[in-house]
Amino acid sequence: MAVMWFAAAMLAPCPAGAQALRPYAVVGDAIPEPLTDVRGDAARGRALVVDRTSTCILCHNGPFPEQMFQGDLAPNLAGAGSRWSEGQLRLRLVDGGRLNAATIMPSYYRMDGLTRVGPNWRGKPILSAEQIEDIVAYLVTLRE
Repeated sequence: MAVMWFAAAMLAPCPAGAQALRPYAVVGDAIPEPLTDVRGDAARGRALVVDRTSTCILCHNGPFPEQMFQGDLAPNLAGAGSRWSEGQLRLRLVDGGRLNAATIMPSYYRMDGLTRVGPNWRGKPILSAEQIEDIVAYLVTLRE
């Protein structure tokens, strides 16, 4: 009976929250290639940045007049597209700790080697590859 249960469990689809990370290559201080085959959507990216559940706005501030309370622990996002390339922004979102081991910014697209991960986030990234690309698509538009 246990063998049948184990076999059924192995053939069952993964839980809704479980995700496999798409492969990517870090080149210098950037991930030059997108994580998806489809370009990110800047409007969806902006919505993610200003949504408190994605946590960007908790630490960052920027050109978001509709958000009364913005963070001041991290760099202002105004001009992010002028300061960093698309690939540099992507790496900062995927795994900012790779650039600065002391950063307080979460690794939004990493699952291994992390400590103090809440139970709801174990075994899955905070953001999907598509969400990362949407945010990158938005941040590169911030030129001033």
